[in-house]
Order: sequence, then structure tokens, then C-alpha cells
Amino acid sequence: MRKLFLLLAILLGIAPTFSQEIPKILPLKERAVLQDELLDERFKSVLPNLMRKNGIDMWVIIAREYNEDPVIKTMLPSTWLNARRRTILVIYDKGESQGLEALAVARYNVGTIFKSAWQPEKEANQWKRLIQIIEERKPKKIALDVSEQYAHADGLSHSEHEALMSNMPAEYKSKVTSAERLCVGWLETRTPREIALYEMLDRITHQIISEAFSEKVIIPGVTTTDDVVWYLRERVAELRLDTWFHPTVDIQRPDPDKVNWPYDRRPDVEVIMPGDLLHCDFGITYLRLNTDVQEMAYVLRPDEKQVPDYLNKAFSAGNRLQDIMTGFFKVGMTGNQILALSLRKAEQDGVVAQIYSHPVGYHGHAAGPAIGMWDMQGGVPGSGEYSINENTAYAIELNAKVKIPEWGNKEVRVMLEEQGLFINGKVHYIDGRQKTILTIPRRQKIDHLGQ
Repeated sequence: MRKLFLLLAILLGIAPTFSQEIPKILPLKERAVLQDELLDERFKSVLPNLMRKNGIDMWVIIAREYNEDPVIKTMLPSTWLNARRRTILVIYDKGESQGLEALAVARYNVGTIFKSAWQPEKEANQWKRLIQIIEERKPKKIALDVSEQYAHADGLSHSEHEALMSNMPAEYKSKVTSAERLCVGWLETRTPREIALYEMLDRITHQIISEAFSEKVIIPGVTTTDDVVWYLRERVAELRLDTWFHPTVDIQRPDPDKVNWPYDRRPDVEVIMPGDLLHCDFGITYLRLNTDVQEMAYVLRPDEKQVPDYLNKAFSAGNRLQDIMTGFFKVGMTGNQILALSLRKAEQDGVVAQIYSHPVGYHGHAAGPAIGMWDMQGGVPGSGEYSINENTAYAIELNAKVKIPEWGNKEVRVMLEEQGLFINGKVHYIDGRQKTILTIPRRQKIDHLGQ
């Protein structure tokens, strides 16, 4: 497809001058080494505090091959792409002086962290060996991955739960509790090295979007929105990365008969034309972390050298809404509180707002506080009541609706989504944020700088 675009560009006399350097993508072997290093660091620096903060001295994580608990997948070594047979991990807090003990009720060590604690030749029943480990350590609380609010924390299957509880001695059944807070805390907390790596992930994402929204890919009157979608997918594959969702690309234009893309279905496939305002939703997966970004571009008409002022003014409403929402981030504030305060302030400032932001990390729609959903602007039950914590990452996702007189007073949605890190009491955009609409062909310096 890219070769076809380039050939057509040459035939039409359009020189594809756009060029961007993608940061170095690590080979698979180097990625594996890095992922294991990060896991070891997280186990030592994140997990002890989480367990003590939540009053949990034993965490039992159980999964079967190809039906992995979302949490266990983040604790497996890089060379374990799945659990094996039944994998049981036991994390026991021996106290601040001795630290955490990590055991695998499995034939093998699970990486370098979890040491094998089961020899089937001595005890054939895996459940009985788990109970022996519990009885030897006499925990006060045994946390299991069961949760009504978070799928990320609800990885213990019904049959495995039944088998465990049928083998559990009565005196320990009363000590069983939900590991929900442990799961969410583990998944949402970013370490200093992960924070540094996230800047690279976000920059890669921005640069792929900049390529897709350029004359390198788009020939007005020829290229369709679906062509751009598949360019994004192909580019990710070329870079030996993954993406956690199929991208979208949609168009807003002055045509009074054209309706803005509704969220409850994918946008229609359309031919991209001069004067179109483009929007994409795109993310990558790399080093077990995910990005989720939405940006906008404008296709210049033959007589235009820059984005019309009225669209730039509309775009600024989106940046203003970002500022309003991130200004309310504070440790202990719930997602629903931030949503309500942001919508109230936006209304006072004359911004017609919709907010649907969410954590991002090991999952694209990650564990943590939901800050609205597109169809839940009055608050999100359950996850919306979860509080903001330090060292967490978010997709600052929202839109501002602006009526454009030059388009017959048609309403345009400025749809933006950027990665923000909440650290030291403030939201920082990890690789900056879009502050100017991209042009096709490119006529201006790309601005992803500043807060």
C-alpha cells in the first residue's frame, strides 16, 4: 500500500518530503532482558509497600495455561508467553526485615523471582502442597484475585476458586479476602525506569501518527480513511511492535449532510479530500506497556498554506479542556470527583465538554480510577470511585464541541487523547501534547512540546 501511495505521489507531482526518526526499537532478546529487569525492580520496590499498605501478608495468584489471570501475565518472565498447566504463585510477606518470599507451586522456577516449591514425586496433589505452604506460614490474610469492579483483578476462574476453597482448611477460609486493591496498585504504579521508557513509547506513537497524517501516506482524492488505518497497522508490524486495538480514522467536513462519527460504532470509510479535518485513535504495545493517543490533522485546500484560524481557535478549546481536567488531579481525589469538577469548570468557561479519561499501563484501558466514559458523564459506578495515586499514568481523553460559523454553524468535535503521568502532585504530558493541528501536506513544525 505504501508503494502505491508513493507511486501515485510521483505521478501526481507531489513530492513526499516528510521525514521523522523513530526511536530505536530494541531487538527481542534485549527487550526480554529489560522486561525481566523491570519485573525484578517492581517486585522489590512496588510490591512490599502495596502489601503492607493493604494489610495483606499472603497473595495467591492462580491461572491455567491459555486462561491467564491478567495480573499473572505481568509477573511471568519474558520467555514465558503463557502460564504452564496450572501455575500457582504465592507471595508471602515475612516482614520489613526479611522482605517478600516468592514461591511457585509448580515443577519449575517461574523466572528468577518465583522459586519452585512443589515436587509432584513427593506430593502428587498440587492443591495439597499449596495448603501445606499456607499452614507452614500461618498468614493473617490470604488475598485472591476476585473483584466485582475490575476485570483486571478478577482473574481467578470459578472452577479454580471452587477447587481451592474445597481444599482450604476451615480456619483459613475466614482469612480469604479480595486482592482487588493489590491488583490495581500493582498494575497502575509506574517505576522510575518505566516512566523513562514511557517517554520513548509515547514518542514512537506520536511519530507514527505524524507519518500517517502526512503526504507520505495521504493523497487527497485517492486515499481513504481505511487506507490510513491499515497504514498504522502495517507500520506497527514493520517496527516489530504490537497494538492493543484496531485504530480508527474519521473525517469532519463542512458538508451539512455529514454527521459526526457516533461512538457506538466504527466510523464510515471515506475518501479524504482537501478541507477535511481528520482525527485518529491509535496506540501501541511495547515492553508490556501501552499507549492510547488521539490527534487531529487538516488537509489543506490548493489555495491554503495553513490551517484556517477558525479551526485553530476551535482546537484551543480542546487544550483548554485538558488544562481544566488535569488541574483537578490530586492524591485522594476520585475519578468521579475530578469528572464533576472538570465539567462544572468547563461549563463556567464556556467549553462544551465530554470527558472519558482512563489509566494506561500494562493494559490500554488499565486498572485505576475511571474519569468518566463517553456515555457516563454523571460518573462511573465502581471504578469511578477509585482514588488517584502518585506515579500513575493516564490517557487524558476528552472532546470539546465548537460551533463553526464558517461551516454553516456546524458543530466540530475537537477530540484529543494524550499520555499524562501524575507525579509530585502534577500531571505531566509524557512526550508533550498536540498544540497545533497537523497539516497535509506538512507546512509547519510539529508541536508536541510543553504542558
